Amino acid sequence: MKLSRFSRAGSTVVIGALALTLAACGSDDPVGDAGGDSGTESSTDAATDLSGELSGAGASSQESAMEAWRAGFQSTNPDVTVNYDPVGSGGGRTQFLAGGTGWAGSDAALDDEELTKSQEVCGPDGAIDLPVYVSPIAIIYNLPDLPEVNLAPETLAGIFNGDITTWDADEIAADNPDADLPSTAITPVHRSDESGTTENFTDYLAATAGDAWGHEASGDWPTQGGESAQGTSGVVQTVQAGEGTIGYADASKAGELGTASIKVGEEWVAYSPEAAAEVVDASPRVEGRGEHDIAVELDRKTVESGAYPLVLVSYAIACSNYEDEATGELVKAFLTYISSDEGQQASASAAGSAPISEDLRTDVHAAIEAITVGAAG
Repeated sequence: MKLSRFSRAGSTVVIGALALTLAACGSDDPVGDAGGDSGTESSTDAATDLSGELSGAGASSQESAMEAWRAGFQSTNPDVTVNYDPVGSGGGRTQFLAGGTGWAGSDAALDDEELTKSQEVCGPDGAIDLPVYVSPIAIIYNLPDLPEVNLAPETLAGIFNGDITTWDADEIAADNPDADLPSTAITPVHRSDESGTTENFTDYLAATAGDAWGHEASGDWPTQGGESAQGTSGVVQTVQAGEGTIGYADASKAGELGTASIKVGEEWVAYSPEAAAEVVDASPRVEGRGEHDIAVELDRKTVESGAYPLVLVSYAIACSNYEDEATGELVKAFLTYISSDEGQQASASAAGSAPISEDLRTDVHAAIEAITVGAAG
């Protein structure tokens, strides 16, 4: 199958970066049930007759989830190939808006300008944001002799601004009065590429750190100094490579590195899928969006006990209408599977993500069912 609308810029997708031979959802209905089907059908159901090739690109935070989604999706649609390039959220949105991919993965929803631009490739109804992956952002650090550390928002801001330069600084000592802190120099590590993880991290600092941060939320890193690295894996590898380093990454990639607890109200809270999910369900949706656009306005300032507001919601960004019928049916089938209960549990097992709630899944499936194919939007 050729991606007619998307073939013009399809060469920009790095197919070899993460080529996933995937199939459709674990259900007899490849596009799901808009009435809130939980998607619990076994992936051993009879194979469907879907076939063709579909390309997506975007958030590197979704890599581990993509691998898990592959295993469940492939069993029922062996004739479908889905290619995903984990180029980063900004790169994924750029490729999608240029018509180069059928969908994008992004740790930030489309902004108003991007929504307007999406009408060029999706028709007058534009694109929609569908939350399919919820995960804490871990503060990762490399100090073998300091297995636990607390870092308040103002302290994090000082570290990543370059104002706090050693691990035994007064600000860190105040957060950790009983710890034996080393005098090791701090090397902050940030993303070099435009990143939804960066946008979520800087949004958290802007909302919680006050004057200690002084920058707006941005997908591009806003300060000088420290080290930079490409993608989630690049940040993790850079932190692993040098003692005293500190960075931020999707928690699924933290591995054996130390991870900090952050201050929420009067509590120190470590990341967990449950703590991340609590914040998402309690947060309102972005106002002024279309009926089926499900962008979430995360409540970074929550003081709810046990909540972890340093969290990302990663979206699948899709067109409301696909001119090419085959492409549209493949997008609907794939997104229905990854947002199903089966797909969400697979992601949770492989990546430590928080499954979206049943209420949210019902809304996501209704939005997917509303996608039209083979007609002008």
